[in-house]
Order: sequence, then structure tokens, then C-alpha cells
Amino acid sequence: MHLWSLPPRLHILARRLTQAPLQRAFLKMRVLVITGAGVSAESGIPTFRGKDGYWRNLDPIKLATSEAFARDPELVWQWYYERRERIRNAQPNAGHEAIASLAQCADEFLLVTQNVDDLHERAGLAKAEMVQIHGDIFVTKCSRCDFEQEHEQDQNGVPRCTKCDALMRPGVVWFGEPLPARETERVENYLQRDSCGVVIVAGTTATFGYIIDWALRAASSSK
Repeated sequence: MHLWSLPPRLHILARRLTQAPLQRAFLKMRVLVITGAGVSAESGIPTFRGKDGYWRNLDPIKLATSEAFARDPELVWQWYYERRERIRNAQPNAGHEAIASLAQCADEFLLVTQNVDDLHERAGLAKAEMVQIHGDIFVTKCSRCDFEQEHEQDQNGVPRCTKCDALMRPGVVWFGEPLPARETERVENYLQRDSCGVVIVAGTTATFGYIIDWALRAASSSK
């Protein structure tokens, strides 16, 4: 079993993962890849904790909370509308493409990404092989009921639910909120089903304990 914690320079990741001998080795392996904000940063998507993370002199960590949404939902939505537009204008980088290529070579593959953008998908990775553990920024969901919609056209102001008229919110996991049960279950099922031959961690400082736990469990399961 191989556990790789890869450097922030994504061209190194791309070069390693696209080498033919390495790809042939993955043909009989189950692979787990975990990615964080550093992977999308090279496509121009600012990280929360990076020097370009602040928006209008506001700390994004203080905007990405249910409390911030309750205080000023319009301000929070302005930030998310701008984030969506920035992501739409971004392109997948070599790291995204290398991971999508690896998925095609592996015997069985799962990506767990902390990123809420769609760059892994646009690089060619199937949704069935990906878990967005912190949600999807292009999903809009009701703050009260279970209604949600994907990739609707952005509008000014705060959208309202067409079922119950409550405020709609971005479909992401905010600080202090639990992880989505369905997505967590997908990760757990993958880890429990069989051992992983390769575990790759890229672009994340692994601040969240569950990221470390999944990586270590996958890495130790084949010993």
C-alpha cells in the first residue's frame, strides 16, 4: 500500500500520475484520493485561509456560517454569487486532469474532495466516483424543507423556496454544521468494502479530523 501526501505544485502531481508505468500499476488497485482547496487554487480559486481569501475585507470563515446567513442573508448570497461566477470562469488544471486520468486506470476509485466547485467533474471525473464532502456550491437548497435545485440561473437578492417560501441557501456545508449523511456513508462504504492499494492526499492541510481519519484508515487497511 502506498500513501502519498503530494506537494502543492500541481504540475508535479500531474507528472507523477500520468506516467505510463504508474498508471499500469493502478490497473489492479483500489484507489482513494482526497483533495482540498490547494488543488483548485491553481485554477485561480482563492482558499479561505490564503492571502487572497478575504472578500470586501470580510473574513470568509465568518461568512460561511448559519449565523452569518441569519444576520445578513443578502450579503452571504452576494459572496456566493461572486464565487460561483469565478468558478464558472475558471478551468480545470493539470492536477484535476491527472486525477481524472487516474480514475480511468484504477480498478476501483473514489475521490473525496473538500472543494465545492465543479472542476473535478469538468476535468472528466464521473460524479459516481466523487464525493463532495462539503457540498456543491451550484446547488441551492431550502433552509427549512428538503427542496433543492441544481445549476439554476443566479439572480439578485435572496431566492425563496417554491415549496414553503423559506429562504434558500447555498448547498454547502458551513462551519459548525454536520457533514451530509449520504456522502459520509458513501465514503465509509468504500473504506469498509475492501482495502486500498493507493491513498493520495493533495492540496489540503487536513485541518478536519475526519480527513485524517479516512486517509489513515485507508492506508492501514491493507497492512
